Amino acid sequence: MIPLPQDEIIDKLVAWGESCPQVRAMLLTSTLAGNNAPVDIFSDYDVQMFVTELTALSANQEWHGEFGSVLVKCCPGWEALGVRQDSHLILYEDGTKIDFTIAPLEILHRILAEGTLPDFLDVGYRVLFDKDGLTTTLPPPTGRAFIPAIPTAAEYADLVSGFWWNSTYVAKYLWRDDLLAVKFMLDGWLKQNDLRPLLEWSIEIERGWNWKPGHYGRGLLKALDPDTRRELIDSYAGGEIEELWESFFRTMGLFRKIAIRVGEHLGYAYLHDLDARVTAYHQTVRNLDKDASREELAAMLRKSYQGDLIKESG
Repeated sequence: MIPLPQDEIIDKLVAWGESCPQVRAMLLTSTLAGNNAPVDIFSDYDVQMFVTELTALSANQEWHGEFGSVLVKCCPGWEALGVRQDSHLILYEDGTKIDFTIAPLEILHRILAEGTLPDFLDVGYRVLFDKDGLTTTLPPPTGRAFIPAIPTAAEYADLVSGFWWNSTYVAKYLWRDDLLAVKFMLDGWLKQNDLRPLLEWSIEIERGWNWKPGHYGRGLLKALDPDTRRELIDSYAGGEIEELWESFFRTMGLFRKIAIRVGEHLGYAYLHDLDARVTAYHQTVRNLDKDASREELAAMLRKSYQGDLIKESG
């Protein structure tokens, strides 16, 4: 194993952990564990601790100050392998960020019994210390954690239909001039939940399904081809409603282009008819007067579905 680099924070972590009888093993995981991921001055120290007793370290948090002056922290609990563990996510005043995960030894024993690593270790780990020698039989990380699998035809269709369903909320909120709701649905939901995974699939196709996306799209922009990168940047807008309508249609255009490309590569049919009908709906809503009646809306939509307002969607 490659030796750990000289690092003042790692030295402090090891010294504190070795002096704490409840902490039996400490692992450095994720980016700084040496898995060839990009590292910069904001990279977190992701620390996995296996302890004899969970409650004491979570209840008495004075030990947080061993590594500096705390600026802000968050301490959620969650489950791994059906067992509770606690996270202590801490940003220190000097900019150091340490994400501690405190797990009972039971989790480590379950991992060893199953013989396969959960994602939070398969992403990469380095043993900082192990008082009982339990980690010596841990499998090496494969580095495959969090790399998307090739979607099935059903998953592809669900993503496409989900995008067009969710897009109807954007049009409604735009017509109502509901800025916060528009931004949430357009830049939050539509781009993060629907467009982002599609863009990730397109990159995986180019890279043989070996690329690891970052959380929330981190690293995505740099991985896209120049034309798609420009289209994604241009799909964002400020706070004026007309700007947001343009942003909305650019987002739909980008989704359509990438979805067709991904579908053709995977041998899946794109939902052209759904796209055309929902796009016609959006064009109608955009042109709808603020004092329009339901009857007028229905009449305009009937006309649009007959093809008078449908634009080319290919």
